[in-house]
Amino acid sequence: MTYFSNMLSIEDYRKEFVYYLNRFISPKEPRNLYDPIHYILQLGGKRLRPVLTLMTAEIFDCDYKKALNAALSVEVFHNFSLVHDDILDVAPLRRGKETVHEKWNINIGILSGDAMLIIAYQLFENYESKTFQTLAKLFSKTALVVCEGQQYDIDFEVRNDVTNTEYLKMIEYKTAVLVAAAMQMGAIIAKASLEDQNSIYEFGKNLGIAFQLQDDYLDAFGNPETFGKQAGGDIIENKKTYLYIKALEFSSDKGKQELHDLFSLSPNNSVHKIERVKQIFLTSGSAEATKNAIEYYTNKAFSVLETLNISENKKNVLKQFGTQLMNRDD
Repeated sequence: MTYFSNMLSIEDYRKEFVYYLNRFISPKEPRNLYDPIHYILQLGGKRLRPVLTLMTAEIFDCDYKKALNAALSVEVFHNFSLVHDDILDVAPLRRGKETVHEKWNINIGILSGDAMLIIAYQLFENYESKTFQTLAKLFSKTALVVCEGQQYDIDFEVRNDVTNTEYLKMIEYKTAVLVAAAMQMGAIIAKASLEDQNSIYEFGKNLGIAFQLQDDYLDAFGNPETFGKQAGGDIIENKKTYLYIKALEFSSDKGKQELHDLFSLSPNNSVHKIERVKQIFLTSGSAEATKNAIEYYTNKAFSVLETLNISENKKNVLKQFGTQLMNRDD
């Protein structure tokens, strides 16, 4: 992992965050409320959002330690959304382990998720009043937009006419705004100018869209051993991702019908279905179009860097981070 000037490496930010997270977690009563929270928070994951909060604070010349509570808030909220998403999706596994509602039950999953949302807000109380107010306002706006994105995602499951524009809006709301807010929180704690706060938000948002499109692409074409998810999981679940929407757009009437037929089957992991859909994604040009979209949003994020009042060296830090994120295979 690359080291950047006086800043920590991505891996070191992650380690510092996990150390802080582990100190935050301690046994509490009632156990059936708090144990599921500790369970989901310790399941791992990339810790992308909290790392971005810490990194952004340092980009704007603030000690990352001052941003640890905000980073923790972002991570608690993200995991809260996963607990409730898994209930909505009736998902048995999360990061290869039992989901909270499977390990305990649905009622406990709902209540523990509710407590996580409250804890996420509570963490802002560690900041002085003006910073607290700014963080809480951004958080409230973001949390509501994430819920809107989740609802769009649910609505799309029963529609066959979802457009590219609608899909991109959904992933912006469901995924990208939290990446953007995580970065803006670091800038708020560093007392960066409003202009820089807004620019770093835009950088995070565009990177977040590229990140989700990359996730969609890797779900179909990534190496399942490094990606950590079942190969073709979205295809099995009939999810209408960017790949699917573009394939429909580029296919003949016959090709469109075949895709509709394949995606109208009950969720199943038939090897034939997965391989045939992947073949259509490749031959229709959909796979290539998705890679182009990933590159477009990554470059859009990078173009925002020109407006930031930070050194060229720090712009390169963000650029290298974005490049590493988009060249990942997991």
